[in-house]
Amino acid sequence: MSDILVGTSAWTDKTLLQTDWYPKEAKSAEDRLRYYASQFPITEVDSSYYFPPSEKNSELWVERTPKSFTFNVKAFSSMTGHPTKADAIYKDLEVPVAKKNLYPEDLKPEVIDAIWERFTSALWPLHEAGKLGALLFQFPPWFVIGKKNRNYILDCARRAAPMRICVEFRNKTWMSQDNRDETLSFLEGHGLAYVCVDMPQGFTSSIPPVVAATTDLAVVRMHGRN
Repeated sequence: MSDILVGTSAWTDKTLLQTDWYPKEAKSAEDRLRYYASQFPITEVDSSYYFPPSEKNSELWVERTPKSFTFNVKAFSSMTGHPTKADAIYKDLEVPVAKKNLYPEDLKPEVIDAIWERFTSALWPLHEAGKLGALLFQFPPWFVIGKKNRNYILDCARRAAPMRICVEFRNKTWMSQDNRDETLSFLEGHGLAYVCVDMPQGFTSSIPPVVAATTDLAVVRMHGRN
């Protein structure tokens, strides 16, 4: 049987910090990560969705965790088509200053290229150390099934290589009864891992809890049902 790794989304989540799970002496980010990594074999970096990590971040994560520890890293918001706060984008890149939230169509192609290059470069220490599991691409609710968006997923995989990606949908068209087999075949055919989700149902963004693996890596995310 393959390894099953269980962990949480972030080791500094506010709700986790509000509990007494961490020892009282674990007060710094370093202490908390070291303790977390002594209890769990994997974590998901959630902060990278809001602000791109630095190479120094990755180096410290490598240094502070056991050799076998794994980090799954959430893709930056502008890489998945979500709105991105202007002040979250690298300061030396030219972006429209009049807008508070920026979408990919607001950014010049060279800016988008630079974001991708810097984001993946920052994760290279994790990749080299064998501690990078997958980049999580969680697409927005308006990311519907279609040729254009399938091609975008393939472009994400190409840009991220040699790092692997896993794909999470937030629009039910991908996993409807009519499209489910097509979606899973598409992912399997291109060696892309499907992210199974357990989440509240009844919304446009609700994805049914389909248990499926499209690669040797299977990812399950439990969102909660509240």
